[in-house]
Amino acid sequence: MVVKSVLAIDIGGTKIASALGDIEGNLIAINSIPTPRSGDAEDVFSAIVHTVSASLKNAGDGYEIVACGIGCGGPMDFKRGLVSPLNIKSMIDFPIVERVASYTGVQTFMDNDAKALALGEGWIGAAKNSSNFIAMVISTGVGGGIVLDGRLLNGRLGNAGHIGHVNVEPQGRECVCGSFGCLEAEASGTAIEKFTGLKAQFATEEVKERTGVLVGRAVSSVCNLLDLDLAVIAGSVAVGFGEKFFNNANSELMRLSRLPYSRTSVIVPSPLNGLGPLAGALKVGWNGLGS
Repeated sequence: MVVKSVLAIDIGGTKIASALGDIEGNLIAINSIPTPRSGDAEDVFSAIVHTVSASLKNAGDGYEIVACGIGCGGPMDFKRGLVSPLNIKSMIDFPIVERVASYTGVQTFMDNDAKALALGEGWIGAAKNSSNFIAMVISTGVGGGIVLDGRLLNGRLGNAGHIGHVNVEPQGRECVCGSFGCLEAEASGTAIEKFTGLKAQFATEEVKERTGVLVGRAVSSVCNLLDLDLAVIAGSVAVGFGEKFFNNANSELMRLSRLPYSRTSVIVPSPLNGLGPLAGALKVGWNGLGS
């Protein structure tokens, strides 16, 4: 029996991952490789090819690849299939859809990685019973995707929900986007390493507490603005900081979300054990096929 499958690819600032998955969201042949830091976009694409090749080899026979779904850091030009991830500076206006489709030979669809996460969480994760929520990745960078009335928001070029560039410190640090005080400039793994001199995994308790507060501050703005009651957070920084991070994030959310419709809002960790972005990329592929 041949199983129809989608090839899922997650492209992030720290690692590139791939897997095969079925229509139920089951992932197999998961493989990952560190994201190259060479400054050459072709090196990044070669890493994508390497991890995809490994997934296909590990899956073996019995799988028919019917499409490919990609989740990639933003910003992006959804309509043209171009990505310019802020944390992979070599990939400026990179034609990721065209290049991956040419390599795999199947229809290829893409979305922002955090928007893909929102699809994954709404499909098989913490938001599967919710029609109004934000999903966030707090890792090398900070991204978000918003589902409103059961529909993933896209925006003009596909960048809706990019909470990493909500201002949380008016006099804050310069962000890679060129602004100041963005959540990404204050709470991402890259930012934490930059202003502490230590990788996020070695952050002090004070830094963990502050990061949680800033995330809660950003989430409260979105919940108040869009009438959301749930934020699902994934990513190595948030998950690595653990209970202290989530407690402080929820305390700040509760302090600032005082409207009748937002005061019950809550922030929860993703239950997908780091596979949320891949599950989301899988869903991008199936959605592209209309499945």
